[in-house]
Amino acid sequence: MIALAMHPLEKILRSENNTLLALSVRGALWVASVPYQFAVYLRNAAFSAGWIKAYRPSVPVISIGNLTAGGTGKTPACVYVARWFRDRDLRLAILSRGYKALEDGANDEARELESLLPDVPHLQSPNRSEVAQIAVEELEMQVLLLDDGFQHRRLQRDLDIVLLDATNPFGWGYTLPRGLLREPLAALRRADLVMVTRCDLIPPQELTAIRTKVQRIHPKAAWVESVHRPIGWKNSAGERMDLGAFNGKQVVALCAIGNPTAFHQTLEKMGLQIADRITYPDHHPYNAEDIEQIVAKAQQQGSSVAIVCTGKDLAKLASSALGGIPLWALEVELQIVSGEAVLGEYLDRIHQAASEIGNSETSANEKDDKVDK
Repeated sequence: MIALAMHPLEKILRSENNTLLALSVRGALWVASVPYQFAVYLRNAAFSAGWIKAYRPSVPVISIGNLTAGGTGKTPACVYVARWFRDRDLRLAILSRGYKALEDGANDEARELESLLPDVPHLQSPNRSEVAQIAVEELEMQVLLLDDGFQHRRLQRDLDIVLLDATNPFGWGYTLPRGLLREPLAALRRADLVMVTRCDLIPPQELTAIRTKVQRIHPKAAWVESVHRPIGWKNSAGERMDLGAFNGKQVVALCAIGNPTAFHQTLEKMGLQIADRITYPDHHPYNAEDIEQIVAKAQQQGSSVAIVCTGKDLAKLASSALGGIPLWALEVELQIVSGEAVLGEYLDRIHQAASEIGNSETSANEKDDKVDK
């Protein structure tokens, strides 16, 4: 498996390795996390006290974010929310930081979102207040959706949705670099709604324990449970196959995402025979050397093997085959399994607010037209 060096560190962070070296590494990482926590505390205190001002757009803002570094399923959640508003004929734009943008200025998430939401503008910039103004004033958007926005407090929002990955909801209980938490768990108190993703990959009793812990931290937070439901396979040529296309066949699982374990679990749950797992760090930009390694690994599994990946990986690789070996991405969509009505109530409030703003602006324009006449 490529990027094997990540696994010993993960075992250390999970406290599964208790050798003297592992204990020393965990201790050093914990010490390093103390100044990080202090910096996060000062920043949040400055925003809460109003010492750092946050920009308030003239239209409703929804933030979808998380507490941990790594993949929690923000892209499927963004697609779900964006389609909800587009189905109701509201103009929505997605704003994101554009982390690790590629040569064309867009990152892997932007490319994937463009393929899934071709009618939704996606503006990427570290200065999201600036692009929020562009979205409202120039593109006339009615709702703004912040992708990975929980820690981006410079832009005020009307709804804060925080995602927790059921397979590792609390980042092993520590902030970076000792664990994966971007902020201490107390930050959940800023959330309006907590959505647990990939609920189907853990036992029910573990899901109950997650909910109990969240309710202890923030009893008033709305609660939603979701899964990433596989719906089929696609390639870069736009071709599609049914979910059962690889039943009984060997595949090589390729991904460069924040939570490769969840991807592998999904494939295994579908009954796929994974001959090899090739993983790279999240947002990894594939180069020619990487492709050679991937092809060599896949060829070792025989001529009947296919390479399967995520939508983010397909967006970067932009090919229907690697070295003559078919490359297919698993299509997934967010499915709410509990709390759909609760989520709908929150989105309805945003919809109503956006509609009222639009109606008031229309009335004002009509009055101006009458005055001009």
